[in-house]
Amino acid sequence: MSTWAESAPGVLRLPSGRLVRGRGLRHGPPAVPPEFGLLLLGRRPEPSPWPHRWVAWPDFRLPRSAADLRDALEDVLDRAQRERVEIACGGGRGRTGTALACLAVLDGMPARDAVAYVRERYHPKAVETPWQRRFVRRFA
Repeated sequence: MSTWAESAPGVLRLPSGRLVRGRGLRHGPPAVPPEFGLLLLGRRPEPSPWPHRWVAWPDFRLPRSAADLRDALEDVLDRAQRERVEIACGGGRGRTGTALACLAVLDGMPARDAVAYVRERYHPKAVETPWQRRFVRRFA
């Protein structure tokens, strides 16, 4: 079983205690690679040295398929019990923060509290747009 160091940059402890890392792809390759990545990008990503799943999600927008995102996040939540899993987009704030907040909701957090939770524990500017905040509130 592998897991993140809780003090490592971008690592978020979910309500269940599982650890997931959020990251911006534009910041370069990570010092510690994940064992699985969920990539939130408007276009299909380049090949990655580790297994990953892509969810089509244009920058500053919402995922093209909420059902695809939910399915991917359920997989991430399951994998986070035993693997180093990361969620990443271009900058690591808007889409990644929104997905982390939705993941917290899947993990049992009330949807109304999820954005504040992620902003406090991951990044203060996570979940960048009003429609991303609304998406999280309605995710449950």
